[in-house]
Amino acid sequence: MVRQREFDTDKALEAAMQIFWDKGFEATSLSDLTTAMGIQRPSLYAAFGDKKELFETALRRYTTLHAAQVRSRLQHTSSVKEAFRALFEHIGAEGDVTDPRHGCFCINTMVELAPHDPKFAVLTREHQMYLAAIFKQTIERGQGTGELSDDLDAIALSKSLVVSMIGLTVMMKSEPDRSFVQQSMKVTLSLLE
Repeated sequence: MVRQREFDTDKALEAAMQIFWDKGFEATSLSDLTTAMGIQRPSLYAAFGDKKELFETALRRYTTLHAAQVRSRLQHTSSVKEAFRALFEHIGAEGDVTDPRHGCFCINTMVELAPHDPKFAVLTREHQMYLAAIFKQTIERGQGTGELSDDLDAIALSKSLVVSMIGLTVMMKSEPDRSFVQQSMKVTLSLLE
């Protein structure tokens, strides 16, 4: 007879995601994880596999939530230009997270693991491409309503905006000069003209 889990898997995964996000993969110990998740090691292994598998599951959870938040922000207003302005101002004000020093969990993974782990290189690249697809749909919506010029290359522009968003998110970790950020966002958003 299989024994039922005595903990909330979603809550445990959320706790693991937060500790990985805060400390990174290498600096997070199994003790950190079991303490944050409120479970014992055997339960961790049974539910999530080893530390790397747990990290992958946490990253996938994060990227799904992050993409949904970005999509929601861009669909919140009928004006595509206003939607992108609000998205970039949000990132420029808060770093796209509660604590800007944490940055984006996916970007942190791109820096820490992707250069030497092909699996995480692929996972982080997939998230970038998914964000580009969301941006492309939004740009095409603006082209469909006449707000944006049909001459804009929606694919190239969407990728450029993703690169700018990632760069801005990374920069916000260092609490940059506000005028530097504002001028940069103004130029980035001018690509929509």
